[in-house]
Amino acid sequence: MEFFNTFRRQNITFMRPAYFFISGFIGIPHIEYYYAFLFFIYIVSVLGNTVVVIIIMLDNNLRSPKYIAVFNLVFVDLFSSSALVPKVLDIFLFDHNYIPYNDCLTFLFFCFSSLSMQSLNLVALAYDRLLAIIFPLHYQAKMTHRFMLSLVAFFWMFSITITLVSVGLLTRVSFCNSVIINSYFCDHGPMYRLGCNDVTPNRAIGGLAPVLILWLPLVFILLSYCYIVYALSKISTVRERIKAFKTCTGHLSLVAINFLPIIFVYLFGGTIHPNARIINLSLTSVLPSMLNPIIYVLQTQEIKLSLKKLCKIEWHFKIATRNENALCAA
Repeated sequence: MEFFNTFRRQNITFMRPAYFFISGFIGIPHIEYYYAFLFFIYIVSVLGNTVVVIIIMLDNNLRSPKYIAVFNLVFVDLFSSSALVPKVLDIFLFDHNYIPYNDCLTFLFFCFSSLSMQSLNLVALAYDRLLAIIFPLHYQAKMTHRFMLSLVAFFWMFSITITLVSVGLLTRVSFCNSVIINSYFCDHGPMYRLGCNDVTPNRAIGGLAPVLILWLPLVFILLSYCYIVYALSKISTVRERIKAFKTCTGHLSLVAINFLPIIFVYLFGGTIHPNARIINLSLTSVLPSMLNPIIYVLQTQEIKLSLKKLCKIEWHFKIATRNENALCAA
């Protein structure tokens, strides 16, 4: 609360604009093709994640604690892509670049909380794999439904809290320099840099948030896999090692999809053209939501078996219906 009242004590004229202007993709040549690509990504993301939701809900074999985290990941992917892509397309396709102040903060909240939850949810899946490999005999006792639900709920509260603090600190910024946000959405960093009063708290949370929701989760995941590899090295036969490690390939694919693009942007973002950088940033926000269900379904044996079983049931149902109709016609 002390941060939120700083500007009052400094006698700074507080300016809260009626609108912000999102400049993001303006001026990029042939950007209409990229909008079509974003629309394609969104459709595939919604369809793919919806299919995984239906599979998990219909198959009782997929009610283990692990699939609580998988279900939450699918929900987050749907949530994040629906929060970001339709609004971005509306802004730039239909020239709705002016966004009301409160709408902009709401847009930021939903985007940041869902994108933060994507990386935190991978920590839950990493912990599940760690227990399954290290304590195979005690896995069911340690990884219970209650524990996984509590872990996912804690990550949601943590993500929402960090985002609320970021949004709350923006409400104390006096926007007297400009209202043009140089991003493709209402981004925290480009927004607080428009302020003309003390933005030290905003700068602090802007530096702390990526550490808490990106780098610490990544470090935990990497350390957990170092421990997994060490444990697998003690298994006597190569065949058993490969069999155990195959249970981790789906999760490793998700980690690569979610973190490698972000690492690339952080390492090389300053050396590439600003237009290329903003496109890369937007792709890191939307591609994981599309690729997560595709890669996970392809590499998770339980989901593949469930999908085959559901397709087989549907096929038998159609055959039975067709035979019944033929008998009735006869």
